[in-house]
Amino acid sequence: MSANERATRALKEILQNPGNDACADCGAPDPDWGSCSLGVFICLACSGIHRNLPDVSKVKSLSLSHWEDHEVQFMSENGNELMKIKYEAAVPFYYYKPTYKDCQTLKEQWIRAKYERKEFSEPWKNFTYEEGIKDGLLMKMGRDNGQFLSRRFVLSEREGTLKYFTKYDAKEPKAVIKVDTINATFQPKKIGNPNGLQITYLKDYSTRNIFVYHDNCKEIVDWFNTIRAVQLHYLKVAFPGSTDAELVHKLTRNFLKEGQMEKTGPKHTEGFKKRWFTLDQRRLMYFKDPLDAFAKGEVFLGNKSHGYSASPGLPAGTHCNGAWQHGITIVTPERGFLFTCESEADQQDWLKHFNNVMNAVMSPQEYTMEALFKHKH
Repeated sequence: MSANERATRALKEILQNPGNDACADCGAPDPDWGSCSLGVFICLACSGIHRNLPDVSKVKSLSLSHWEDHEVQFMSENGNELMKIKYEAAVPFYYYKPTYKDCQTLKEQWIRAKYERKEFSEPWKNFTYEEGIKDGLLMKMGRDNGQFLSRRFVLSEREGTLKYFTKYDAKEPKAVIKVDTINATFQPKKIGNPNGLQITYLKDYSTRNIFVYHDNCKEIVDWFNTIRAVQLHYLKVAFPGSTDAELVHKLTRNFLKEGQMEKTGPKHTEGFKKRWFTLDQRRLMYFKDPLDAFAKGEVFLGNKSHGYSASPGLPAGTHCNGAWQHGITIVTPERGFLFTCESEADQQDWLKHFNNVMNAVMSPQEYTMEALFKHKH
């Protein structure tokens, strides 16, 4: 057996150790790369980020690269679980740890924060995300013209608000957003920028979208995690008996699903029109364009036991004049909604998400939201 074959076999054995079966940075299954300078097993996508940190990390393919005996020994003595204890010793609860499904910008900053800046290696370290105020410029998309212009944003923990100003020295903000109504989610594809962030908030019980980015990916991720830090502070005040672990799921969230479907009007006799749909917890919103500031409409998806259902197909006799044939019928206590999808796979995926939502137990806040929806519509 050659030295290379021996090394490959030894690495395969080390991969069996607890924690080494998933990427150390994003959790992707079956990592096939390793950092022989950090002692962690990582996936192909994260290995590309590590390669951009040559002073910190030296990456090799587990099966294609030549491994020295001392490197294999180093991997054996370290590994993902031990290195997690070292490099993730003090990650704050609010700090968003990306998964393999998240965008490159989030993953890169997480990896840089861990290994390059060693932000989480020392307990009791002061984090910039916890300074209680963040003030700076972000590129923001205009509501009506689609142009991105530089705007000043100010996030204040003391006031519990995020404000933005059309001019840097403006006295009055263009908008004052309460942090407890904010959601922020990275949307590089939709916004057309790798650092694109979608901020949504409630305005008069309707969801308002604003789209921002910053050329510096560290800066936009800092904004994101500072928003989460301020939100956690507010939740601790609102729910004094709760632990950080119980509150963290109430911070920013990714949408459950987004994409195009066709939709007809309330009478079900109008033509089917293409719309962009966003499923955010129990709110199904539809937009003419993915980058619209306001939804054209919203559907609240309550629990199945209260008269909500989602099923494949359209009612008999529905005139389906659209290009798409894979129907979905959603029934709420107030009315029915008819949609069509481009493919059966898409139809099945939407149905899976709708049914998951409708099968989930509703929280007291969701009952309040349901009542508001009925009042509004």
